[in-house]
Amino acid sequence: MRAVLILTVLSIAGLLSAWTDETLAQVTITKVPVKVTTQTFDPRRPPRTMPPLTPPEEAVCASDFLSDASVGGQAEQIDGTHGKLRINQVQVTLQLDITIWLPKNPPKATVDHEDGHRQISEYYYRSAEMVARRIAERYVGKVIDLNGRDLRKLASAALKEAGAEITTEYNKQMPVETTQAQYDSITEHSRRDIRVADAVALALKETYPFPPTAPPLPP
Repeated sequence: MRAVLILTVLSIAGLLSAWTDETLAQVTITKVPVKVTTQTFDPRRPPRTMPPLTPPEEAVCASDFLSDASVGGQAEQIDGTHGKLRINQVQVTLQLDITIWLPKNPPKATVDHEDGHRQISEYYYRSAEMVARRIAERYVGKVIDLNGRDLRKLASAALKEAGAEITTEYNKQMPVETTQAQYDSITEHSRRDIRVADAVALALKETYPFPPTAPPLPP
């Protein structure tokens, strides 16, 4: 039993506008509610869409953390080949999709163990908005020098790169995979006699003791 983490990063450049002092800087974070799905499978014929199992694994919890950063800015042309770009808008959409794959008629220990993986992913997601906002705010007001013949193309590329940097940093500050691996180690993949709640709390304490916020531990 294990957890599969899928970190999906989508970065798109925002639209350029003329550089004016009246334009207000803005950071918008949209956090989509968690989507949890449970799928059953025949161990003899697992579906292709299911993450592969490595014996003695019997089930798997796949958590897909998605972050989509759209960055907007204002451009000021200095001359034919020089300009400046000021970032003034960052929009980040966060999403967590969890799929728990269970064999037909699974034992209770297996079900409980995979639910522990779900709890860990959702615990991280509780702080996701603050993590993303803190990162995005660092980019608002940043001025980037543009040097080249096609200043609009350079500005668009710079905005896209900034979006990619934001989502990359977001993933770094959400070390979910480390906690999930520690949870499996503590529980010996559900074979050890330990309460799931205790194992989840211990894994979080050992790998993520100082999150950006301090939401209560999962029940």
